[in-house]
Amino acid sequence: MEELFQVGAVTSTHGLRGEVKVYPTTDEPARYKKLKEVLVDTGKERETQKIEHVRFFKQMVIVKFAGLDNINEVEKYKGAKLYVKRDEAIKLREDEYYFADLAGLTVQAEEGEVLGTLKDILQTGANDVYVIGREHKKDLLIPAIKDCIKKVDLAGGTMTVHLLPGLLEASEGGVS
Repeated sequence: MEELFQVGAVTSTHGLRGEVKVYPTTDEPARYKKLKEVLVDTGKERETQKIEHVRFFKQMVIVKFAGLDNINEVEKYKGAKLYVKRDEAIKLREDEYYFADLAGLTVQAEEGEVLGTLKDILQTGANDVYVIGREHKKDLLIPAIKDCIKKVDLAGGTMTVHLLPGLLEASEGGVS
C-alpha cells in the first residue's frame, strides 16, 4: 500500500514573498488549513517543508513555506508534487478507500470470473465510477455503489462486484 498521498502540484510562484500556487489533487482542498508540513518532490529531490500559512484563490491554494521568504527560494518548486504521509491523510469512513489502495486490484464478478484490473476512478455528480481495464476489450465501467461493490479485499488484491443487468453488454457495445 502507498505510504505517501499526493495532495497537490505547484503550478507557479505567487508574488515576491516566497508563496507558491498549488493545484490541489485532493477531494477536500480545505484540508490544507490543517496541514503542518508536506513532502515536496521536484523530481530531482524530496524535502519536507513546514507550512507557515495557506489561503485560497479560485481553485488554487496559495502556500507559504516557513523560512522561505522570497521568490528566488521557491522558484525551484515549480512543477513539484506535494505529498503527505498516510497517517496524515484524511481519515476515511467505513467502506471508503484511498484510490492509491484500489488501483491495480483484480476485479472479479460474484461468480468468480475475472473481469480485469481497476485502473481509474471517474468522479461524477452522483457517485464515483470504477474503470476496469480488460485485455483486448473496452473498459468496463462499474458504479461505486453498494449494489455493485460487494467486497474489497486490499490484502488479497481483489474486488468482488455484482454486475447489474446491462453493464457488461454496454461495455461491449451491445447496448446503445
